[in-house]
Amino acid sequence: MNNNYKEKNIFLYMNKKMSGDQLIKYFKKIRKDFPILNQKVNNKNLVYTDNGATTQKPQIMIDSLVEYYTTYNSNVHRGLHTLSEKATNEYESVRKKVANFINSKTEEIIFTTGTTQGLNLIANGLSGKLTHFDEIVTTQMEHHANLVTWQQLAKKTGAKLKFINVLETGELDLEHAKKVINKNTKIVSLTHISNVLGTINPVKKIIQLAKSKNENCLTIIDGAQSIGHMPIDVKKLDCDFFVFSAHKMCGPTGIGIVYGKFDSLKKLTPSTFGGDMILEVEFEKSSFNKIPYCFEAGTPNIADTIAFGKTIDYLTNIGMKNVENYDKILTKYFLSQVKELEKNHGFTFYGPKSISKKSGVFSFTIDGVHSHDISTILDRSGIAVRGGHHCAMPLTNNVLGVVATSRISFYFYNTLSEIDYIIKCLKQIKKEFDKGEFLF
Repeated sequence: MNNNYKEKNIFLYMNKKMSGDQLIKYFKKIRKDFPILNQKVNNKNLVYTDNGATTQKPQIMIDSLVEYYTTYNSNVHRGLHTLSEKATNEYESVRKKVANFINSKTEEIIFTTGTTQGLNLIANGLSGKLTHFDEIVTTQMEHHANLVTWQQLAKKTGAKLKFINVLETGELDLEHAKKVINKNTKIVSLTHISNVLGTINPVKKIIQLAKSKNENCLTIIDGAQSIGHMPIDVKKLDCDFFVFSAHKMCGPTGIGIVYGKFDSLKKLTPSTFGGDMILEVEFEKSSFNKIPYCFEAGTPNIADTIAFGKTIDYLTNIGMKNVENYDKILTKYFLSQVKELEKNHGFTFYGPKSISKKSGVFSFTIDGVHSHDISTILDRSGIAVRGGHHCAMPLTNNVLGVVATSRISFYFYNTLSEIDYIIKCLKQIKKEFDKGEFLF
């Protein structure tokens, strides 16, 4: 285990408001907790800015996986022996940690494989509750997981699927939302932060709008891009469901969370059947376990769930407000470079330019250069970025009017000096392509 994690000042900073300079020094020190960041890629220091896809992992999380498999590997909920009891206790303690992290009740936390399965769990659980009179509302900026899922539910039930428009600024058109959401709206599901535009959506305002039009409307927030970047309080948001993945917040892959208000969870019908979600089985009929266990069929992802608990401890000790404030520092600094790139170097950046409405996700195009070429060239300089449609084809193709974009997405282990290096490399790419000098 990296001793840096246990240093006294890490814990002292948890609830302390720090200046910008203090935050920069603080998070520079925390980089040491991430062993992967020490390596070189193509003989260059790794600059990892593909955090919108997945984040890197602290040593304490990695150690937790090794500890589970080497000292108490066992199934949960079923055994009375020592290893099973320890595994069960460690596993179930994570449910409470997640609840505390987002300010919910323990029984309102469902373990899933990730955001995608979580959204499908909700949609499948509602498939018998909608008719052709009902409407489902989402937005034009959604990840496929929060779009195709509702397409399929609408197809099954005959409900009408509608979309809130995206403005040229990259923000949601709230005036259009007021027209789209109405008394027939039974579901409103939207992303908290766009994985393409970096837009921080006013989800609380939209939740209030939905409830004002139909108090029985279920509101669902895709929190995959927000959960690791800011404090989340589901009670203050007053959403019915909040869904996210551990791997977007320094945790392992293959584990995610559905938070649901208990009364809202009661409206879902379990759609996956088998062990653990059952109370009693006869040949002709079965009875299901209580919430949340009725939604968790089969042997769960025990090791990664326990490791996720260590990740939550880690983030809690850092302080999510500190993470949010540092995210703003990185975002503001990168935004300060964007205007010059767009003016003089043939770049187009998509999404809000206001720091209050923007997270550290930047999608862009360069005139005359394909996004895949940009990714490949930056990789030669040790910089990891994403190129493509980012699982948001309707947004990219139909709203932005491009085939693909390059995406840079920051996290708290990134630095201002890394941003300087990225900007330098981007300018060089454009310069070489303009001269026709770039050779693959």
